[in-house]
Parts: sequence; structure tokens; C-alpha cells
Amino acid sequence: MNEPQYVLTLSCPDKQGIVHAVSSYLFMTGCNILDSQQFGDQDTGLFFMRVHFTAEPPVDADKLRASFAAIADSFHMDWQLHPGDEKMRVVLMVSKFGHCLNDLLFRTRIGALPVEIAAVVSNHTDFEELAGSYGIPFHHIPVTADTKAQAEARLLELVEAERVDLVVLARYMQVISDDLCKRLPGRIINIHHSFLPSFKGAKPYHQAHARGVKLIGATAHYVTAALDEGPIIEQEVERVGHEVTPEQLVAIGRDVECQALARAVKWHSEHRVLINGHRTVVFA
Repeated sequence: MNEPQYVLTLSCPDKQGIVHAVSSYLFMTGCNILDSQQFGDQDTGLFFMRVHFTAEPPVDADKLRASFAAIADSFHMDWQLHPGDEKMRVVLMVSKFGHCLNDLLFRTRIGALPVEIAAVVSNHTDFEELAGSYGIPFHHIPVTADTKAQAEARLLELVEAERVDLVVLARYMQVISDDLCKRLPGRIINIHHSFLPSFKGAKPYHQAHARGVKLIGATAHYVTAALDEGPIIEQEVERVGHEVTPEQLVAIGRDVECQALARAVKWHSEHRVLINGHRTVVFA
């Protein structure tokens, strides 16, 4: 298939004729739909759609955007159109636990994630060598209570300079400020163990073991001003028995965190996730 591919995503108030209008537009412009998914949310009255299609040259993204604008306006759409081969530029942030960082770096190296990692950022230097082994620039940005604002300013400078589309908190153990959340809405993904808020603080897996937990899990979500309460993208769980030690729980938990975060990053980078208030619509 030599024709260029594109992904159109949209949300708007639900009404009759949306699918017909979109599909008719693509037909009239000589495009061919490869995959189409849609969802009407009866609770919010909103309609969501993702269309993957091909277009014959000389039609390009700019021409498609210009010609689709009238249809989008008529339905009051919030919409985006992306070239299918366009890779998101990503910054990975990490602190002292490197399992998610290592997993994302490896998946990107083998082509399992359609992203381009622009940099690794950390408030420690533990994984500078790991980033270097993948040829990824490493930025050490220390954070204290007194320097938090300056550290986030440096991060924003990096995001702008490197044309970063997505920031991934791959076990970055610093609270993101309200201001940074507002500056990058829907562009920061975090991973945490799903024991929150049951087991807060240090050693949550040891706390879970002491309570005889039978399921452990992880949640990947967008970061908002409400701590660990942003729209959920993906969750993963694993059943454990009474014989599992706290150390084994930690190991299992790391695998679960890697899986959930990798899927969230992949789906976001493929424009499969649309934010629906406090929830998400995921066209996986």
C-alpha cells in the first residue's frame, strides 16, 4: 500500500448524520476507509469517532484539514487529523525505579511502540547510563521543595525545544504542579499501582501482603490537578496467592505496571484515546 495514510479523530454533540457526513466527505475526496470506530455516550450526549484511511496524492494533510473544516464546524466538532506515519515525540521521566523506563526504551527500539523518544529526564542520575546505551539524551533535573518551579520550567523548555507531544511519567516520583497540568492538558501519562488509595506511602506491596491481597494491579492515566485521579487509559491486574512473598509481589507488580503503561502509550500515540470528561474512550 503506497497511498499515504491518515487518522481522523473527533468528538461532538451526538446527532444524526455524523457518520454519513464523514464517510461521504472521505468518498468525495477520493479517500478509502481502512478502519472506523465510533461511540455515542448516552450519559454525556457526546459522539466519538476514529477513522483510519488512505488518500491518493496530491491530497495531503493540510488540504484534508482545510476541506474538512466546514463539516467539522457544522457539527461543532473537536477534531484532529494526523498523518498515519507521523511518530509522536516523547519525553520519559523517571526517578529511582527503572523497570517502566527500560521497558519503554526496549519496545521503542524493536518497533513495538510508534514513538520517537526525544529525551529521558530524571531527578536522579541512576539511569543516565541506560539512556545512553539507547542513544537517548539524558537530562538531570534535580527537584527540591524550593526548586520545583524552576525544575518544571526547565522541563517545559525541553518540551518546546524538542517539539515533544507526550510526557510519560515512567515511575517519576514527584507530584506534578497544577500549572504544569494546565500547560500540558492530555499530554502527560502516569503509571501507579492500583492499591491507591488503600495503600499509600512507602512499600505499598508490603502493605498489601500484610492485608492478604489476592489481586494486584496498575493504572495508567492522564495527569490532572487531582492527584492520581485523571482519566484512566488502561489497567492491568494479576491474581496472587497466599504463598507469594512481598518481594515476589513487587516483581509481579513491576511487570503489571510495564504492561499497562506500554499499552497506554501505544494507544495514545496511535490516536486511539479520546478524553470524555473524567473518563476516556479507547478505540483499541
